[in-house]
Amino acid sequence: MTKGWFVEQLYYSVEQVADLLGLHVKTVRGYIRDGRLSATRIGKQYRIRREDLEEFGGGPVGPAEPEGPPSVEVSTVVRLEGVDRELADRVTTLVTVAAAGPPEGRARLHVQAVHDPGGRSLRLVILGDAAGTAALLDLVGRLT
Repeated sequence: MTKGWFVEQLYYSVEQVADLLGLHVKTVRGYIRDGRLSATRIGKQYRIRREDLEEFGGGPVGPAEPEGPPSVEVSTVVRLEGVDRELADRVTTLVTVAAAGPPEGRARLHVQAVHDPGGRSLRLVILGDAAGTAALLDLVGRLT
């Protein structure tokens, strides 16, 4: 059965239970040996029923339901060649100001700029949502 973004399982391995509960595999095996967590032995491996895991953990099993669509974060490195100090300062200032004042409801973008005067290049590192990053890339394209 499908629920949200993941498929519900009826049985879990010891490794899966350890991951879900944030425990070490040996700790989960110890809980099974002590009788604190019910499990069925199949061959050399244990399987834990969903119901037993929920009873042990005191709640539903599985990742939390996401609120809305998944978020997207983009990191981009832009290298501009043939950039002197004056142009580097102008581009850096305009891009930084544009990143600091995003349209209402959007997250702030992060920008780092590194100018190499000897190589006459400027590198911009942009981190943020896809739409904001695209808008900044468009601005950089228009400036250069």
